[in-house]
Parts: sequence; C-alpha cells; structure tokens
Amino acid sequence: MMALILLSITSVLLGSFMFLKPSYAIELQRRFYLKINWKMEPVSMPLEIRNTKIMGLFLIIFSFAIAAYIFIAR
Repeated sequence: MMALILLSITSVLLGSFMFLKPSYAIELQRRFYLKINWKMEPVSMPLEIRNTKIMGLFLIIFSFAIAAYIFIAR
C-alpha cells in the first residue's frame, strides 16, 4: 500500500511538471531520444505543448483518483 501512495505522489509531481513546464518536458524527451539514436521533432510545437499540458493534467487527476481509491478502500 505504501508503494501505491509513493507512486501516486510521484505521479502528481510528474504531472505537475508536465503541466507547468511543457516545453522543458518536451526537450527532456527529445534529448532522451537523441541518446538512443532517434531524432524526434514535433510537427507543431504549439500543438505539442498543448497536448503535453493536457497529458500532465490527466496524470494529476488520475493520480488523485488512485490516492482517493487507496484511502477509501482501506
């Protein structure tokens, strides 16, 4: 159970990072792909930033739902 709580907290932090700093999150992903010999460039950066923010928001909401389930099911 403690692992699920830790995972939930980590997911909220990651989602917050993606929501608040989408350009930096995209850059980190791009750098990772360069290290494994892939070149990734978004077709439309504004669209990529919007999608990253939405993904971060979804991750935050999903993490809170998991945390609520953990405490309710207990």
